[in-house]
Amino acid sequence: MKIKALVAALCLFSVPVVSAQVVSTHTALVQDTRQEMKVQQQHNVEREQGFKMTEQQFKAQRDALLKQRQQLQTETDQLSTTFSKNENELATLEEQLRLETGSLGELFGVVRQAAKDLDAEMGFSVTGVDRNEYRTVIDSIVEARTLPSLDELKGLWKGLEEQISASRELRAVSVPFIDGQGKRANVDAYRLGSLGLIGEQGYLAWDGKRETAKPYLKQPQNGPISNQFSQLEHSGIQAMVVDPSRGIMLEQLANAPALKDRIEHGGVVGKIILGLLAIGLSIGLFRGAKLFAIRQQIKKQLKVPGNPGDNPLGRVLNVYSKEQNRSVEALELRLLEAIVDEQQGLEKGLSMLKLLAALAPMLGLLGTVTGMIETFQVITQFGNGDPTVMAGGISMALVTTVLGLVAAMPLLLAHNMLTTQADTIRTILEKQGISLVAEQAEKSGITA
Repeated sequence: MKIKALVAALCLFSVPVVSAQVVSTHTALVQDTRQEMKVQQQHNVEREQGFKMTEQQFKAQRDALLKQRQQLQTETDQLSTTFSKNENELATLEEQLRLETGSLGELFGVVRQAAKDLDAEMGFSVTGVDRNEYRTVIDSIVEARTLPSLDELKGLWKGLEEQISASRELRAVSVPFIDGQGKRANVDAYRLGSLGLIGEQGYLAWDGKRETAKPYLKQPQNGPISNQFSQLEHSGIQAMVVDPSRGIMLEQLANAPALKDRIEHGGVVGKIILGLLAIGLSIGLFRGAKLFAIRQQIKKQLKVPGNPGDNPLGRVLNVYSKEQNRSVEALELRLLEAIVDEQQGLEKGLSMLKLLAALAPMLGLLGTVTGMIETFQVITQFGNGDPTVMAGGISMALVTTVLGLVAAMPLLLAHNMLTTQADTIRTILEKQGISLVAEQAEKSGITA
C-alpha cells in the first residue's frame, strides 16, 4: 500500500513537467512551419515571375517569326510575279529572235555541223602535221552559241580549202616520233596527201590528239619508204602500196596472224604434229632418193645382165649364177627368197611413214578436244560475253585440226608414191626371176 501511494504521488508530480515540455515543442514546430511557408511562398512568387517572363519571351519570338514569315511570303509573291514576267518576256524574245533570224538559224546549224566535221577531220588526218592554220577559227565556231561572224565563215571556207589542197600534196615534213623504246624525237618524213605519213621504215601512225607519230606493228609487203620519194624527181612516179583507209587497214594488218603465229596457236600438240611431219618427210625424201637410185641401177643392170652389180637385180642374178646347177624347183625357191629379201629392203620405212600419216590427224583431233575443253573452262569462269576470252581455246582447236590434216596429206601421198616405186622394182625383180626360172627349165628340158 505504501508503495502504491508513492507511485501515485510521483505520477501526479511528473504530469505538469511533461505538459510543459510538449507545449514548448509544439510552439517550435509551429514557428518552423510558418517560416517554411514564408520561404515556399517567396519561391512560388519567384517561379510565377519567371513563368511570366518566359511567356513574354515566347510571345515576342512568335511575333517576330510571324513577322518574318509575312515578309518572306511577300518576297515570294514578288519573286513569283517577277519570274512569270521574265518568263513571258523571254518567250516573247525567243519568238522575236526566231522571226528575225529566219533561215539564219538553219545556216548556223549547217555551219556548225560543217565545222565539227572539219575539226574531227583535222584531229584525225595526217594533214594536221603541217596544215592546221585555221584550227582556232574552227574551234571557235564549234564552241560558239551565237551566229558566226563573217570572219569566222571565211575562216571555215579557208580551212576547207586548206584541207582539200593538202589532200593532193606530197610534202616533206618533220614530225614528233616515239620509237619502240618510248623515246621522243623529231624525224623527217613525207606526208602523202591525207592518206598517211611515210618514214624511213615505212608508214607511221599519226595520233592527232597527242600530235605524235609512232611506227605500225607490221608494214605491208613492198611498202613505200621515205628514200623512194627523195628519188622521185630523178626516176619519176613509181607504183607503191597505198592505204586508202588512212591507217585502218594498216592497223588490221598487225592483227592478221603470220604462219609463226598460227603455229604458236596450235600449242604443244601442233608442234608435235609438225615434228611428225618433219620426220615423215625426212623418211620419204630419203627413201625416195634411195628408190630412185635403185631404179637407175636396175636400168643399167638390164642393159648388161651378164655382169651382175651391187643392186637388187644384180644380187638376184648372182643367186642364179650360183644356183643354176640345181633343179628348177630349187632355183625358183632360191630366187623367190632373194626377191623377198630385196623386197624387205625396198619397203623399209614405208610402214613408219604410213603410221605417221595415220597418227597426224588423230593428234589434230586430240588438240581439238583439248582446245574445246579449255574453251568451256573459260566460259565457266568468265561467261561468254567477251569472244576474245574464248579465242585462245578455239584457235588451238582449229589450228591443230588443220595441222593434222596438212601433215597427213603429204605423208599419205609420199607413202603412196614410194609404195608404187617399190612395187615397180619388185615387179621387175619378179619378172627377171621368172625369166631365169623359165630359162633354167628350158635348159633342163633340152638336157633331158
